Amino acid sequence: MPRVGNRRKKRRTHVVDNETAQSALISNETLKVPKSLIVRRGKVESEVSQLVDDFRKLMLPYTALNFKEDARNRKHTLSTYAKELAMPMGVSHILAISQNLEHVNLRLARVPEGPTMTFRVTQFSLMKNVVAVQRRPYTSKGIYQHSPIVVTNNFGDANAPPHVKLMRITFQNMFPAINVADIKLNQCRRVVLFNFMEEEGIVEMRHYAIKATPTGVDRKVRRIVQNKLPNLKRLNDIADYITGTTLSGNIAPSASTIGNVSDSEPEDETSHVVLAQKFSGKGNGKQQKSALKLVELGPRISMKMLKVERGMGMGDVMYHALITKTPEEVRELKERKEKEINLKKQRRDTQDRNVEKKRKAKEEKLSTKRQRKEDRQRAAMDALRNETTKTNSSSDDSDNTSENEGADSDDNSSSDDDEDESDDASS
Repeated sequence: MPRVGNRRKKRRTHVVDNETAQSALISNETLKVPKSLIVRRGKVESEVSQLVDDFRKLMLPYTALNFKEDARNRKHTLSTYAKELAMPMGVSHILAISQNLEHVNLRLARVPEGPTMTFRVTQFSLMKNVVAVQRRPYTSKGIYQHSPIVVTNNFGDANAPPHVKLMRITFQNMFPAINVADIKLNQCRRVVLFNFMEEEGIVEMRHYAIKATPTGVDRKVRRIVQNKLPNLKRLNDIADYITGTTLSGNIAPSASTIGNVSDSEPEDETSHVVLAQKFSGKGNGKQQKSALKLVELGPRISMKMLKVERGMGMGDVMYHALITKTPEEVRELKERKEKEINLKKQRRDTQDRNVEKKRKAKEEKLSTKRQRKEDRQRAAMDALRNETTKTNSSSDDSDNTSENEGADSDDNSSSDDDEDESDDASS
């Protein structure tokens, strides 16, 4: 509560006209947005841990950026993660990255009923590696405030294999859908590209930032508009920089070096567009002509699908890239998995019944013990009441006895007085 002078002033900053309707609207919109949880399982190298952090940054803003794995949870199954972590937090996708002695694996599961896809990461480059080779890296403060645009390339049409269709649909559903009617141009700041190479069966993932540069004006004027002020110490006037010549008609000293075309300034006419709305960056106003360019942010990942499992990694393999089974083997495997699931369910039910039986026996034992305690307390109170009653009755009897003795002594004294009076009278 902020202070104004010497008084404390209460300030409410979350007032809406209809709080119930507003909260209901927000909750419905939030439920439709896919959310992801990226974890690492087991012991991994520092580069793989950095890959997990970069992957979380790519999935912003609908992911847990600062999620900390507990060492006790790294060997939990995907179903355990989904039951204890993902579902309470409203997570729709789990990405688990693990490492063995030879390979780095990525498991992508749809919560809560699957399927689960397993990929083998063949190559990857971290964000810092991508930025290190760039001449002019792109940086922006609000670039991760909105979800990226998803582009899937070369995944085929309706006649594509089922596992390829599944990859395309899963990659698209990992990110929020874009409503073209309501989207703001300033929210489209990033692009995630999934390119499928059919011959090798490898999926390449790239992460880009969308950069807009105003066109239609001289390059030198554009630099001044974008606050990229040149070094004018060798010039007499800014006009010498714009025109490239001095008042005497000679070439300006630095005009030949300042105006060179750089690799970050696109000159291709096909990339020139007229902006329908204001875009990020100075000079990119509404109805202005700008040139668009993609600047890679990283990470780069090349991965190959190994298998697709039904459910949350339950072992029922629907597709395998390395092993081919006959229909009889598939049927036998399915029956065996169903038997294992049924046996596991029966054991779970038996265990639940035993736990419930023990709980009831414990409650009965506690209730019996509580009843015996109450009986002992009641018996002690009754005994105490009886003793109190006996004490009171004995004290009453002693009082009555003393009163009777007092009355007898009074009678004896009165009889003695009468005898003395009779003796006096006779004398």
